[in-house]
Amino acid sequence: MIQIKDLNLDIKGHLILSDVNMTMREGKIYGLVGNNGSGKTMLMKCICGFVRPTSGEVSVNDKVIGRDVDYIKDTGIIIENPGFIPYYSGMKNLRMLAEINGKVDRTQIRETMEICGLDPELKLPVKKYSLGMRQRLGIAQAIMEEQSILILDEPMNGLDKEGVAAIRGLLLKMKEEGRLIILASHNREDIDILCDDVFEVEKGKIRKVNL
Repeated sequence: MIQIKDLNLDIKGHLILSDVNMTMREGKIYGLVGNNGSGKTMLMKCICGFVRPTSGEVSVNDKVIGRDVDYIKDTGIIIENPGFIPYYSGMKNLRMLAEINGKVDRTQIRETMEICGLDPELKLPVKKYSLGMRQRLGIAQAIMEEQSILILDEPMNGLDKEGVAAIRGLLLKMKEEGRLIILASHNREDIDILCDDVFEVEKGKIRKVNL
């Protein structure tokens, strides 16, 4: 469970987030909608622990980010553009990332790539990937360790219709498995199909909206 209490974020005198209060539970997909610059991405960064709020707190399973733990644990993340070593293949990039935690082996990485529509045998360096391929690789790195929480900022970016349908199906399956998923998207269809609860972020303030 993620709880956000009285969160405010001020950067150089500019109020980015104001009095944000939310509770998010496992087995649900939560949608964040709003214009560019509304505060959606910064809210995700605060939840992850990448940005510290000016006041208030974020807690995950009763552990306060920035006090009890530095960063959110057991979480797959896509925020902005996923970064990879450009001259390595997708498989090699994921293998190197997997070595950090040692939770998944080569077979599991291969299976994840295939689920995301990528060929694990492809030797093409990531710098030559299309936008859609790079996005699929970003999704693969976010889910390969079967994390209980997913935080996904525009995960469908650059995907074709077939890719969008596949990733939607994957996220719905993960919700059924009891994961907690936070999704930001400009695509209303993604929000309508996937999300249980939707929150609009506007000028740093957040409110729940009806589907």
